Amino acid sequence: MAQKVKLNQTLKEWLLITFGTLLMAVGIYFFKFPNNFSTGGVSGLSVVLAHYFPWITPGTFVTIINVALLIIGFAIFGRNFGVRTAYASLLMSGFIQLMEVVLPMKAPMTSQPFAELLFAVGLPAVGSAILFNLDASSGGTDIVAMILRKFTSLNIGAALMCSDCVITLMACVAFGMETGLFCVLGLIIKSVLVDMVLENINTHKCFHIITTKPEKIVEFITVALKRGATELHGEGAYTHEGRTVLLTVVNRREAVLLRREVKRIDPGAFLLITNTGEIIGKGFRGTN
Repeated sequence: MAQKVKLNQTLKEWLLITFGTLLMAVGIYFFKFPNNFSTGGVSGLSVVLAHYFPWITPGTFVTIINVALLIIGFAIFGRNFGVRTAYASLLMSGFIQLMEVVLPMKAPMTSQPFAELLFAVGLPAVGSAILFNLDASSGGTDIVAMILRKFTSLNIGAALMCSDCVITLMACVAFGMETGLFCVLGLIIKSVLVDMVLENINTHKCFHIITTKPEKIVEFITVALKRGATELHGEGAYTHEGRTVLLTVVNRREAVLLRREVKRIDPGAFLLITNTGEIIGKGFRGTN
């Protein structure tokens, strides 16, 4: 049974990686490439290079750069190099090249560049957050970061931000200030959006339930929600009556059910519900 659960979890994670990669490819191909939006990274560099070498498509440049970086990554890190990152990187290149063949685009989809900028930045940001949440990435500049971390003492975040800024400024030179300003705006949005999405994906609800009827509440948590709970025994500071404090962490959907059930079982229960963004332990992350 445990092996089957682990297999299902692994399959779910790989499907999510595939979905996140597809979101990134859609945002890049349908919105970033046609508008010449360059907000850094491999896709942004590919937009600029395709301008100067028009006989090579941006999708081909993405594939060439990603494959080259993957080869370098495996040469330097060997088996320690991330299999998930390699999978996502090659899959994204494949998705983009397939779209170039099946759905060729000669111009932007609409006449609203700001709306297209939001999709060009938003879809890859959501896709990247999904990958990061599963300890994967789409490769590209993330591989450069791994190499810099191994061989230098540079501030990796600052180095990558500088490279993104340089690529964005190259877009100003290649495509003019109007497109360049959209690229700068996209870089600013991109810099905060991934963290926001990632934080929301990881957010769970932490419950402290102070009750005199712990048995039925524990049964609901462990049987209906299939979550764990910790019982702490306390005493009211004013009344000095015994109380049980239940500590558990659930997702947002389960939080609604648990709150409703606690108030049904024990209307006098005292609940403290807080958001938590990082949970490591059984049933969450950091366990086999």
